[in-house]
Parts: sequence; structure tokens; C-alpha cells
Amino acid sequence: GIPICTIAAFLGLLVTGRTINVVSLAGVAFAIGMTLDNSIVVLENIHRHMQLGKERLAAAVEGVQEVWTAVLASTLTTVFVFLPLILIEEEAGQLYSDIAIAISASILFSMLVATTLIPAAAAGYMAHDQQPGNPGPLERIGIRFRDSVLQFVAWMLPSIPLRLLLIALVLGVTGAILLFLTPKAEYLPEGEEPITFSLIFPPPGYNLETMDAVTQDLVATFAPHLDDSPEDFDAGRTQIPALTWLMTMTSATGVQLIGGPQAPHHINPLIDILTAYTSELPGMLAFSARGSIFSGNQGGTRSMDLDISGPQLAPIFQVAFEAFLRARQVLGNPQIRPSPATLSLGQPMLEIHPDWERAAELGIRTDELGYLIWALTDGAYHDDFYLGDEKMDLYLYGTNDTVRRPQDLAELPIYSPLGGIVPLRSIATIHESVNTDTIRRVNGERTVTLSIVSPRDMPLEAAVQAVEQQVVGALRAEGRVPQGVTLRIAGASDKLHATRAALLENLLIAGVLAYLLMVAIFAHWGYPLLIMLTVPLGIAGGILGLWLMNLLPGVRQPFDMISMLGFLVLVGIVVNNPILLVTQARANLKAGMAVTQAVLESTRARLRPIMMTTLTTVFGLAPLVFLPRSGTELYRGLGIIVLFGLLFSTLLTLTFVPAALSLLFEGTQRRRSRLARG
Repeated sequence: GIPICTIAAFLGLLVTGRTINVVSLAGVAFAIGMTLDNSIVVLENIHRHMQLGKERLAAAVEGVQEVWTAVLASTLTTVFVFLPLILIEEEAGQLYSDIAIAISASILFSMLVATTLIPAAAAGYMAHDQQPGNPGPLERIGIRFRDSVLQFVAWMLPSIPLRLLLIALVLGVTGAILLFLTPKAEYLPEGEEPITFSLIFPPPGYNLETMDAVTQDLVATFAPHLDDSPEDFDAGRTQIPALTWLMTMTSATGVQLIGGPQAPHHINPLIDILTAYTSELPGMLAFSARGSIFSGNQGGTRSMDLDISGPQLAPIFQVAFEAFLRARQVLGNPQIRPSPATLSLGQPMLEIHPDWERAAELGIRTDELGYLIWALTDGAYHDDFYLGDEKMDLYLYGTNDTVRRPQDLAELPIYSPLGGIVPLRSIATIHESVNTDTIRRVNGERTVTLSIVSPRDMPLEAAVQAVEQQVVGALRAEGRVPQGVTLRIAGASDKLHATRAALLENLLIAGVLAYLLMVAIFAHWGYPLLIMLTVPLGIAGGILGLWLMNLLPGVRQPFDMISMLGFLVLVGIVVNNPILLVTQARANLKAGMAVTQAVLESTRARLRPIMMTTLTTVFGLAPLVFLPRSGTELYRGLGIIVLFGLLFSTLLTLTFVPAALSLLFEGTQRRRSRLARG
């Protein structure tokens, strides 16, 4: 069944116009493990009927008929859970949709395989068990586990107070885990790209020669380590990790350094070393960040933007500078990239104020004067020139280097049709001032943006809350924000809130669809509600697993949006186990068993397929969770949540569902008895 379902996943991607990429292949990989569940349930039930002495054909027919309702319900609930993901329009929705399509296509085909090919193959080729011998070690463990579960269920079922106590205890533990252990969220994982991007911004007035000297010092410090060995840094023989490559770009407005360590795990120490080095440069602002596969290389998916907007530049820059200092203090020296690069109006500027009446007397038009000054100073774009298929830009420059000093600008020779060549000072007044060299606008308003990347041990959600309360809120409370100046947090934090809201909405829709679907299949309102009560158990198990993994030394697994997708996966697979128990218990009741016996026998009959499907999924996810390799960073959190959520919910389901189901059965019987008595 695995090859057929894998092909079905690729067909689903093909039909919907998706490509084969890292994301879609991850969906196919997850689908492979989930497609085994239906086949295991059907095959185990056929095997059970053969153990009762039935012939192969009869066992195959009765076996698949008995679990058909459970297989249909579990398959359709999984598909209905994943289909709404296709509608998420946020950035993360592009990742979700490929996974949803791959899993939905393969799960649908797995139902067809389990109800057609598996029974046909079992009827033709499945052999009866030989005389059982001595059980092996694994079988003895399984027998002891089965006996322990059945003994506990048999001890609990006769007592209503024990059942109520168990239900209250399970729900209480679940609520406590969700309340106290749910971590703060990140947006998307950064990926494992071992590249750092560093920017150094000078104070106003620095020229190219000064910044080139800064670059030479950088190169002299870091370039010698291109020939080092990574072991030298691990052993403490060098203070800088061995580098694979190093590239610098220099201009009068700053220096950009891009580099990568030879050992990928040295990327964070390299960023820390660059941060410490650049912080020692007098008067300069520096920003270092890791390359991201999902977003830009200047903060990526962990960057929030604090936009300070208003009509006047002076108060905007003042508030931005105070917010910059406050954010450094609150977040513990984060990476902050201002835009514009300097947070002061100290850039020397020459302002030209034309005398338009005098210019008109000399026959100089407005556009001509601006173009002439542009051409004689920096050079002016003129036109495009094509040489064959090659396009070249034409620029006009003055023939002499006429502007060496600020005062030279007044002597620029300006041609006029009526007055010949006149100096610029004869038709304009020149003022020296200080200002910003860049005016940035957001939604038409003058804006200074602080791109803030919190320390690695602080999740994005926690950093956003700290900035909202201790930076923005504090500045407003202290009256440090003038009237007309607004502060707004955007960037990855906006995407985090939007994606989480969409994911939560889809989780609720998926839960409602799964519930209504099971109501239609079971023709009952109560049983689907009991089955859906196991979903919070799975979610709590996923949260607990994430918390436990982060307690291990050297493990840091953020709670990002891809990890949260595990909750939707759990909605689709956690309900499969209680569906098996409920369908078997109902069949036992119809066969004339008492409530206690019907529930106990359903647990006995369905314990093996429940554990088989659980263990195949757990062992399939174990390498991703416990033995991560290159490229697994994207989906390790998802794997942790699914693995621990399924394991936790399964262990509790084997006791929680029998307790709740027996109460539901007894309540239904009492209600029917009252109705029968009139």
C-alpha cells in the first residue's frame, strides 16, 4: 500500500499544479506513515477473525465489514481537517497547502487500498497462525502492557466515582499543560543556512576613505581565519571560527560583510563575535543576522519592525533614538537595524534655493536648472542606448571636477540662453545645514523604522510583548511621544499574528467539520463529541513533548508556525483510536453484551491495532525528532508535536475513552428506559 499511496500523493500534487520541493516532499514523507493506519486496522481485524477459526474468505469479508465505518470516519476526518489549509493566504499558507494536498491524496487512496487490495490479498494468501511457541521479549512486553491496561479498565468500570475521578484527572492535567507549558511563539524557522550578514553604519559626515579603512581592519581581523581548521576554535586555540569565505562591500554610507563558517554549528558564535567587534567601533551602529531561507537576510523571520511616523522629521528622529536605547535595554542587547541608518539629523547638506524670477529673466526653465546641477555634480541620467540586444544607460557628466569643496557649488557654470554662462550663485542662494540623507515614507508618512531581532533565547512573541509594553507603552506613559507621532509594530510579528489567527480559525473549522462528519456517520450526537474530547489530549501531549525536548542539553526547538501545523495533524490522527473503540463497543452492545462487558471487550479487541498504528507512527517520526540531520530543522518541531501528542493521547485514550464511553452508554440506556416507561 505504501508505493500506491506515495504515487497518489505525487498525483495529487500534479493535479493541483504543485511542484516537487522540500515542502511537498515533507508532506509525502508524513503521508507515508499515516497511510499505514487503515491497512493495519483492516489487516489486524481480518487476522483476529481467522484466529477465531473462520476461513480466509469469510474472515476477509467480515473483517473489513466490521471496521469499515471506523476506516471511513478516520479517513474523511483527516481529509476534512487538511483541506481548509489550502485556503490560508498568508506566507506560511504556501507551506501548509503542499503538505495538506500530499497527505489528503495519499490518505484517500489508503482507504481504497485497505478496503479492496488488503482483503483480496488476505483472502487469497493469508495463512493461519501456527501453534504459538514461547513469546519473545517484545511480545512479552506487549502482553504485560495489554494485561495491565485491561486490568485497570476492568477495575475502574464497575465504579462510577472512579470513572468520574479519572475523567476529571485527565482533563485537569490536560488543562494544566495547556495553561502553564504552552511556550511563546516564533514565526517561521530560520533554516540551517550557515551565513551571516553584517551591516555597519557610520555617523553623519563620514566619507569613503574612512569607511574603507574600517573595511581593511575587518578584513585584517577575519581573513586570516579562512585557512584555519574548525577544531582550532573548538579547542580554544583561536578566538574566531574557521571561515569558508568572506566578502565585503564598502560605500560612504556603510560596510556590508557576508561570511560563512566552515562548521555550520559555528554560525551563532561567529555572529556573536562580529557583534562584539563592531560594537567597539566608535560612533557606529552595527547589525548582524543569520541568513534565512524564508525571508530577507537582515533579520529574516525573527525580525519585528517598529515604525515611528509623523509629519515632522525632528520629533520622529528623537522618538526613534529613545526607542532604540530603550529596546537595547529591555531586550538584552538585541540586533537593531535603523532605517535611515543614522538616528540623528546630523548629515551635512547644501540646500539650493533658486531665484526663479532671475532664472526666468535668463531663460532658464525649472526642469533645466535641476538637470544642469545634477549633471555637473553627481552626473545625470540622459537616455538608453542599444547596441544590438545590449542596453546601456547614458549619463551626462561635467568635463571638469568642479565641486571639491562645499563653496565650489556656488561657482557651478550654468548655461543660460539669454545671459551666456553664469555662476549658480547669481540665480540661487546656497545654505549649509544638517539633516538626514534619506527620507523614508510608509503609507505616505515620514517614517523611521527600527528592525529589531531579539536574542536567540527570546521568542518573537515574547519580544513583541516586551517592546509593546516596556518600549512603546513606557514612552507613551512618560509623555515622550509628541502629538502627531505614531508608533506601530510590523514585520514578522504582523505575519505571526495573521498566520496564527488563520491557523486557529482553520483548527476550529476542522474540528467542526470532523464532528459533523462523524455525526453523519454514527447517526448520533454524543459519540462524536466523546471522540473529539481526545483532541485536547493530543494537543497537550504535543506541548508537553516540546517542553521536555527543550529541557535536553543542546536542544532548542522553537514553537513556530510549522510546528503548530502538528496540532492539525493531531486532529486528524488522534481521533482514529477512539473511533475504533466506539465502533467496536457499539457493535458489542448490539450483540447483547452489558455496558461494562461491551466496553471492556472493545478495549481488548482494539488494543492491538491501536498500539500498532501508534508505534508505527512513533518509530517513523523518531529519527526526525531524536536524530536530526541537515534540513530537518524545518519540520523537527512538527515531528515532536505529532510524536508526543499521539503517544500521550493514546496512553490516556485507553483509559479515558472507556470511562467516558461507559457513562455515555449508561446514560443513554437510562433515558431510553424512562421513555419506555412513559
